[in-house]
Amino acid sequence: MKPLKTALQIVFPGHDPISNIAKFDVRCTNDGKSMDNNRTGGRRLKKKIFEILSGNDFYERLSEIRKFSGRQVINHLFSCLYNTDELIKWRAVTAMGEVVSAIAASDMESARVVMRRLMWNLNDESGGIGWGSPEAMGEIIARNKKLGDEYARILISFINKKGNYLENEVLQQGVIWGIGRIARVRPELVKDSMPFLIPCISSRDITLRGLAAWAICAIDPVEAESILSSIKDDDSKLKIFVEDKFTEFSIKDIITGTVIYGYGVSYPCP
Repeated sequence: MKPLKTALQIVFPGHDPISNIAKFDVRCTNDGKSMDNNRTGGRRLKKKIFEILSGNDFYERLSEIRKFSGRQVINHLFSCLYNTDELIKWRAVTAMGEVVSAIAASDMESARVVMRRLMWNLNDESGGIGWGSPEAMGEIIARNKKLGDEYARILISFINKKGNYLENEVLQQGVIWGIGRIARVRPELVKDSMPFLIPCISSRDITLRGLAAWAICAIDPVEAESILSSIKDDDSKLKIFVEDKFTEFSIKDIITGTVIYGYGVSYPCP
């Protein structure tokens, strides 16, 4: 992958959005009406967040996370993106979307700092791998219109070989899931990803192939029929995290639309 700094300067000419990003921290709080002004101790808050993320009533309790300091919550959610328990990791993605969208409502610059941290995690210079970061970006973009307008093209750049291309297939899967998530609420925002998604349908990796089909079907259901004709009989199965659960689909069923595979009206979307 190219150094992210150089590639992002192409997106934002004359501006360096990555400068000193490793030093950034989220120093915001949600508005006074919804936050608990009594700052919860770090360990206690970490335990509370984990309890919510791992509970059977996660969706019902998701709004509780917004009651605490934005900075503290975000830092704990970042660590949860690396959790080896897939359910915890994916729920952290959902919670990140909830919290950052709430932060953006009162402090857009602090929300941008979180987006930059996620981008930094995907940069070789960060020294890490960035597990969960593209999924979190996709969830946040899907939930917040203004952040979507600003950062959707950057998320797309991670599967563009002339952009910030990620070599790691697991990270590519995360990017494509993020694109598919956005496409279910604002397909026009990720339409430019189509040329980069189409090569993925020939991938040997079932998850990459299936997620690409899932995203393409959401972006342009009409064009998808011809684009995906070569894999329309693919019975390979994959699990996709939608609406707080892992659901198994065959690629064939995704393409033919014989299953419900997107976010429904019950899910919080902008």
